[in-house]
Amino acid sequence: MREFIFEHLDFVRNQTMNILHQVSDAEAEMIPEGINNHIKWNAGHIYYTLESFAFVVNGEPAELPEAYRELFQSGSKPREFKGAWPSMEEIIQHLEGQVRRIEERYAHRLQEAVKSPYTTSKGLKLTTVEEFLSFCLYHEGMHFDKIKTILNRVTYVK
Repeated sequence: MREFIFEHLDFVRNQTMNILHQVSDAEAEMIPEGINNHIKWNAGHIYYTLESFAFVVNGEPAELPEAYRELFQSGSKPREFKGAWPSMEEIIQHLEGQVRRIEERYAHRLQEAVKSPYTTSKGLKLTTVEEFLSFCLYHEGMHFDKIKTILNRVTYVK
């Protein structure tokens, strides 16, 4: 039987993908007034965070393109980056296979303690693979909502 965490990760990721497939590259780089980031940043940040929380904290090989840390880590700001952003197609391709890779690696290791425990900015301590993955459901949901908000604002102004 498949673990619920992977079913939930798939469900949340499918919701994210459904909205990202509606976004053009031009829309994805628009930053509405009063918002700090654009859709590409939020989508890339979702990928970067889950990749880091599934693999990096456990000393496992991760699929992180070299520029993704600078572009998508917490605290990075699109307005401060002067280079070219990856296309929506590239970000979507990374997001599409991510949950499957995580499940293949951790299907029977969810209770395993990670090598680098982490305490969130709100004080939640994460110590096992399952705790990190569970937190990522909340994290992706927050950024999914931000993507929807930005998309509504940028399509309204057209």
